[in-house]
Amino acid sequence: MKALVLTGFGQELEVLDVAEPQLTAKGAIIRVEANGICRSDWHLWMGDWDWLGLKLELPHVMGHEFAGVIEEVGSEVSRYKKGDRVVVPHAHGCGHCEYCLAGHNNICENVSFAGTNYWGGYGRFVQVPDADRNLVSLPDNVDFDAAAGLGCRFMTAFHGIVDQVSVKPGEWVSVHGCGGLGLSAIHIAAAMGANVIAVDINEDSLALAKSLGAVATVNGRNEDPVAAIRELTKGGAHVAVDALGISITCQAAVNSLRKRGRLLQVGLTSKEEKGMIALPIDSIVLQELSIVGSANMPVSRYPDMMRMVERGVLNPGSMITNRVGLEKAGEIIASMGEFKGSGISVLNRW
Repeated sequence: MKALVLTGFGQELEVLDVAEPQLTAKGAIIRVEANGICRSDWHLWMGDWDWLGLKLELPHVMGHEFAGVIEEVGSEVSRYKKGDRVVVPHAHGCGHCEYCLAGHNNICENVSFAGTNYWGGYGRFVQVPDADRNLVSLPDNVDFDAAAGLGCRFMTAFHGIVDQVSVKPGEWVSVHGCGGLGLSAIHIAAAMGANVIAVDINEDSLALAKSLGAVATVNGRNEDPVAAIRELTKGGAHVAVDALGISITCQAAVNSLRKRGRLLQVGLTSKEEKGMIALPIDSIVLQELSIVGSANMPVSRYPDMMRMVERGVLNPGSMITNRVGLEKAGEIIASMGEFKGSGISVLNRW
């Protein structure tokens, strides 16, 4: 099969013929119909996150945001069958550690990731291990393009906004960074009844954020986002989301909070920060601010999110601005460090 292959960090991704995956007894072969092109792919392409103990063996086929149709299931798979439409939550739990047993498979002690621990959705076929635990059924009225982001950025934003910081109707929420993850957070927070302020340096991204429910936008290239947010909210945001993971967005998010505000940290850092960002500790103490991390989403939360998607309350497809083939997907990944594009790109042409 043809696949987009990472053969060297920071080097041009190559479209190559590779072997189709082999089925295991507990696994399922998925025919990928759509794969979201995510900034996490750029991090992996750059060779980031070795400070987290992550180092891909090359060559490698990335892709962790995919949805498709089951081609074949292993002999020990009981919940799914050939022809089922599914989405793949990219964080896989082992099912037996203390966190999995408590319902938090997203932070499993032995967590593994689609497109990282095994070859992913930049190939047409993917073998997903432990299919009974690692697949989610996709309703007929949710198309594959929209479903692609449900495996990573959209569900990550849902878990963060709804579960981790419990955004309430009427609260002010500032979202710093309007890539796919930030746009998802904006859309979900607005659907929860919050007043959302979008912060970015790209006017196209800010315009898209406005269409997704943001009540105000701030271009951080032209004005101080902290001052602008404090003026708009008359004192600061109740919740601030750092959806990018660089020093300038994280610090602006913290400093834009009102007293007893909550920072939702969903963006992961790049080589410049390597996991370390300086924060105003005295302000955090004196204003009783909370810093809340959020990673992926427990599989148990999918039914609630999926019902909102089925009913049209949430529309992940509304963020898609580009549908491409393998060659163009490689170009998009390589350009993500420049922050020029807007919206979400999806690979759906094979």
